[in-house]
Amino acid sequence: MSLTDPVAENQQRDDFVPPYPFRHEVTPPVWTLIGLAKKNFLSVWGVRDFQGRLRSMKIFSRELILCNRPDVVRQAFQSNHAALQRKSPQMRHALQPLLGDGLFVSDGETWAKRRKLVAPIIHGSRVPGFAPIMVDTIAEKRAEWAAKPDGSEVDALAEMAHLTAEIISRTIFGRQLGKDYASEVVRGFSEYQKHIDQVDLIAIFGLPEWLPRFRGSALKKAKARILDVLDEIIDSYHAQKQAGEASVIGGLLEARDDQGKPLSREAIRNEAAVIFMAGHETTANTLAWAWYLLSQSPGVAARLQAEIDTVLGDRTPGFSDIASLPYTRAVIEETLRLYPPVPILAREATEQTEIGGKPISKGSLVLVVPWLMHRNPVLWDLPDTFWPERFLNDSMKPGKYGYVPFSIGPRICPGLQFGMSESILSLAMLARHFDLRLKPGTDVQPVCRLTLRPGETLPMTLHARSA
Repeated sequence: MSLTDPVAENQQRDDFVPPYPFRHEVTPPVWTLIGLAKKNFLSVWGVRDFQGRLRSMKIFSRELILCNRPDVVRQAFQSNHAALQRKSPQMRHALQPLLGDGLFVSDGETWAKRRKLVAPIIHGSRVPGFAPIMVDTIAEKRAEWAAKPDGSEVDALAEMAHLTAEIISRTIFGRQLGKDYASEVVRGFSEYQKHIDQVDLIAIFGLPEWLPRFRGSALKKAKARILDVLDEIIDSYHAQKQAGEASVIGGLLEARDDQGKPLSREAIRNEAAVIFMAGHETTANTLAWAWYLLSQSPGVAARLQAEIDTVLGDRTPGFSDIASLPYTRAVIEETLRLYPPVPILAREATEQTEIGGKPISKGSLVLVVPWLMHRNPVLWDLPDTFWPERFLNDSMKPGKYGYVPFSIGPRICPGLQFGMSESILSLAMLARHFDLRLKPGTDVQPVCRLTLRPGETLPMTLHARSA
């Protein structure tokens, strides 16, 4: 990979560098970093953090090890999975009120058993069967937009969240959410992220794990919004079954463990919450960021639309069309590189281990940070530039352990293919008919709390493309 690579030289770029937080030349004091992290996790990183390979620092009683090259990422998340499968205390305690012991935050025996049950529900082999439902749902959003006057203002973040919430509900839970329930879920997740603690001081100070964390009334209200919808979905399964309707989540509801026992209702709801969170929140953020990036990159938008027009024309796509949309895929992949939905992957060492020759003591926190590695100038040319063409040339990518928007190793997101297919189909079907333009005067800045969003809202104007 080189700036003088002949392939790179021949690619036309808009050279759009989208926003990112200030990068410190000198690491601030610990208390300053904690204050920054409470507002936005992305604002704590310095120039050296992007360029390094394996770095460590101590914050009070905790050692933090940062892995920022493919070789050490592979050791951390693949070779040392047994010692480093537990999520960080911050992530576990932030999500435990909502997800309980769900797959995303569990580890050990619980994680292994649940993974066996949950992974098949959204496995890549099932995605072709989901595609028609995805397409129908996206077509409804397309019709909704077509009914709006040209130039109408929309919140692209909320629009994509409603779309992906509806898709996950229809494909996995076998029922239509409808606008009211979708709105409850979307608002619930937004409020939850807004009010959850971003820094777990109890863990940082090395205090006992069992000490309670404060949960305010706003957080409890947001949690209730989401879980009330999930309860109704679970309750409706039996009626669906009696009416002869199939539901993928039925596999979880009717699953039995090695002793033939069904999952408890609490466990079922926890896993349903994981599927809903991972299945709509991350994809919604990716699509919102893609619309923003395209609005600032006319050359990329033109090439994307040319591919869609040529491949699809005016017909409705199917799953088989995804393979014929390489540039659309590249736009999504580049969006995930610049704005990975979960930009910090943190694990707690449950036993002594080693990474890159460095001893890792029990209790240390090991961080793989896609936000940093995806912008590491050693791994990527023009790392801060939006340039989807890089994903059309394998020589310009650092390999699977250098690009980890869905994590990597045994804990890789089981819904990877679901999310990619949903994103490509959504972008292709909607960009075929519409341009989204950023509302003048809007300042878009990446904000990471639990996931990486373009702020609270993303105001854009909707414009129909001429046939």
